[in-house]
Amino acid sequence: MTLPELNWLAVLAGLVVYFVTGAIWFGPKTFYPAWMRAKGLDPAEPQGSHGMAVVFGMTALGALVQVLTLAIVLGFVARATGDPVGPLGGALGGLLLGIGLVAASSLSHRLFGGDGFRVWAIEVGGDVIGLTLAGLVVGLIG
Repeated sequence: MTLPELNWLAVLAGLVVYFVTGAIWFGPKTFYPAWMRAKGLDPAEPQGSHGMAVVFGMTALGALVQVLTLAIVLGFVARATGDPVGPLGGALGGLLLGIGLVAASSLSHRLFGGDGFRVWAIEVGGDVIGLTLAGLVVGLIG
C-alpha cells in the first residue's frame, strides 16, 4: 500500500470525524472538567503555554497521522483478504488499533508520570472512540 493508492477522501473524512469526536469528548459539558480535576487542575483556569493555533494544529497533525496509519492498515487487510474491509471491518480495525496500540502504549506513561488511571482512561477513551469512528468512515468510503 503506497500513499498514492490511498483513498484520500476517506482519510480526510476520517480525520474530520476523529477531530470532531475529540472536540465533543473534551468539550466543556463532557469530559474536559473531569479530566482537568483528575489532573489536579481547575477547569476554569486557562491552561497551556502555547497558543491555541499551535495546540489545535498539532492535535490535527497527530490525528492525521493516526487516521492515515489506520487507512494504510485497513488497505493492507483489504489487499491480503481480497475484499474491502467495509464499515464494520474499518470500525473493528480502529477499535483494535485504539486499544492495542494507543491505549496500551500510553498506560505506563501516564501511570509512571503520576497522572493516574482516571486521566489515562479519559484521554484514551476519546482516542479509542475517535479511531473506531474514523475506521468506520474509512471502511465505508475507502
